[in-house]
Amino acid sequence: MPTSSKPPSGPHRGGRPFSPQSSSNRGRPNARPDKPAPDRTSPELGPDGVPQVSLLRRGVERWQAGHPWIYRADLNGDPGLEGGEVVRVTDGRGWFIGKAFYSRHSKISLRWLSYDDVAVDADFFRQKLQSAQDLRQRALPGETTYRLIHGEADGIPGLVVDRYGDYLSVQFLVPATEQRKALLTDLLEEQFKPRGIVNRSDVGVRNLEGLTPEKGLLRGQLPGPVSFDEGLVRVRADLLEGQKTGAFLDQRENHVMAAQYAHGEALDCFSYVGGFALQLATRATSVTAVEISEQASAQLRDNAAANKLSNVNVVVANAFDFLRDAVDEGRKFDTIVLDPPSFAKNKDAIAAAVRGYKEINLRAMQLLRPGGILITASCTYHVDEQSFEDMLASAAADARRRLQIVERRGAGKDHPVLLNLRETRYLKCFVLRVL
Repeated sequence: MPTSSKPPSGPHRGGRPFSPQSSSNRGRPNARPDKPAPDRTSPELGPDGVPQVSLLRRGVERWQAGHPWIYRADLNGDPGLEGGEVVRVTDGRGWFIGKAFYSRHSKISLRWLSYDDVAVDADFFRQKLQSAQDLRQRALPGETTYRLIHGEADGIPGLVVDRYGDYLSVQFLVPATEQRKALLTDLLEEQFKPRGIVNRSDVGVRNLEGLTPEKGLLRGQLPGPVSFDEGLVRVRADLLEGQKTGAFLDQRENHVMAAQYAHGEALDCFSYVGGFALQLATRATSVTAVEISEQASAQLRDNAAANKLSNVNVVVANAFDFLRDAVDEGRKFDTIVLDPPSFAKNKDAIAAAVRGYKEINLRAMQLLRPGGILITASCTYHVDEQSFEDMLASAAADARRRLQIVERRGAGKDHPVLLNLRETRYLKCFVLRVL
């Protein structure tokens, strides 16, 4: 992880001096390791009555280097908490260094909230919501569909909020936000006055936190499919049954960009409901959209018809099989988009993921005519941008094609990246051109 964002030193805002990481032994080869404190049966409380969690030296160094997560192994013993609490974070000498959400079941025990000794109450979250909204209004003026809260990157770890016009779709991903569900929902109603708020916490990551996945209506009216504009087309999303919170908002700016490069015969693989395919169809002479899900394919056809795009041919097929067969048949295309789901959920799957990415990209390169455009994406954060680019270079060599990198892109401006947390920079999108 990058470690350039170091919190300030000097007199600490919590009232006691902020100390550099346990410096007496740092960097010495014979330094004695930390001796963890015994596990507690009841929590230690700070002067304000808030539970305290102490860090080992490695955890203090990680915290001071700016990383917002502290792992269980870096705690100074079990703090004796149930999970979901806001806690004071201290170093080995008991000096205050910040506040965080605590999780008992996850490997990630602490998620940063503040370096300051502030009350984490309704006003704290109200300010975070307003700050996030201010950014979206500046970055996306006039837009009404966007990610409003992007977890840690907006200062509320474990909370995702997407806005679809008059409706909000929300995910509560950690015990701390789950336990504050009513408060956070009240604040969202207070500040944004939506017609309805949908709970889309039906994600596997909640299992790692000791929570059960769930979804349903939280407040107001349950919407049917909602519609929103993306560039030249209008897209429909089902907030309760669609993937993620209803749509892939992180790719919206890349969807619109794709229309700029589309020409000739186009191919869109892993199409879902047509985020890329519909954009391609506004400029290309024809679009073949490959999607394995019958339900998503039906929605894609409906979206194409609603936009009066008659040049979209939806093929229900496995994209790996389609690409292989297309190469064997000698087919050629002028524009190809690859936007697959994540190929690796953990580090153990990285090698297999890279092989999968290489296979589909190599096939796509073989299918492109000279001057053809390949728009290829990865949402697997375990495969970083350099690894993804290296894979593309290897695929190009094996395909015996020369390609230019025209653009390197990521998620949209409503998905800000938090310095020192590479997990918030998960989406990679390259625009390549065949020479």
